[in-house]
Amino acid sequence: MAGDQGHVANNKDGIMKIEEKVALCAIKHHEESHIQLDEAACKRCETKICVRSCPAHLYTIEPETENLKVDHTGCLECGTCMIICPLQAVTWKYPEPGFGIYYRQG
Repeated sequence: MAGDQGHVANNKDGIMKIEEKVALCAIKHHEESHIQLDEAACKRCETKICVRSCPAHLYTIEPETENLKVDHTGCLECGTCMIICPLQAVTWKYPEPGFGIYYRQG
């Protein structure tokens, strides 16, 4: 942990926050999304738990249409969305080789 403390700014407990860790990463996104949504199932979903659960905040609800949208370009590849979806409306796969997140440290 002592080696990590040089990378932690203003954090008294010495543990990096998720935002600090993500700042050390690089993401190269593919034009085609590796996350697909079953729009009919998403419309039936009452909780929209993916919006609150995604650590990268990729899921939003369009105010005009109330449709669920996902922006794959900041995906951390954790799979939370696929695991937590009560209607199994999320199809998630790893991005094509050479694309996705590159974890540099932590």
